[in-house]
Amino acid sequence: MPSLDIVSEIDTQEVHNAVENASRELSTRFDFKGTDAKFEWKNGEALIQAEGDFQLDQMVSILQAKLLKRGIDPKMMELPKADHTGKTFSQNVKFKEGIEQAIAKKLVKAIKDSKLKVQTSIQGEQLRVTGKKRDDLQAVMQLVKSGDFDQPFQFTNFRD
Repeated sequence: MPSLDIVSEIDTQEVHNAVENASRELSTRFDFKGTDAKFEWKNGEALIQAEGDFQLDQMVSILQAKLLKRGIDPKMMELPKADHTGKTFSQNVKFKEGIEQAIAKKLVKAIKDSKLKVQTSIQGEQLRVTGKKRDDLQAVMQLVKSGDFDQPFQFTNFRD
């Protein structure tokens, strides 16, 4: 019976490279000369520090552009509210991995509402979809890609 897994994972090495590239671009930009703005990679998170809130927003857009160039969807970023201490603004950017329970239930509901002849089951932080026909599984893939779930998904273990 054909099956596939729906997962949401990132390549942390590519994210690290994107943060390093953003840091390199920051050092060459004229509008950041003489400021204490910096990107830092620690424990799977990107720390963004700047002197102003507007600079922080610019740095986030620089990081998003570098992530896109490396093939990583910027929707994977979790942007908390900026912290303000003294003269610096900082933001700890985390990256989503795995499918949260609420989003998984939303996915299962969307697949069931589509009336495709497949079965879905939540297995930890991923979904397993099984069906009798490959075409049904491919229709599920199209449904998930076109849906708005605030998170990008990948499809693995596509088996006949």
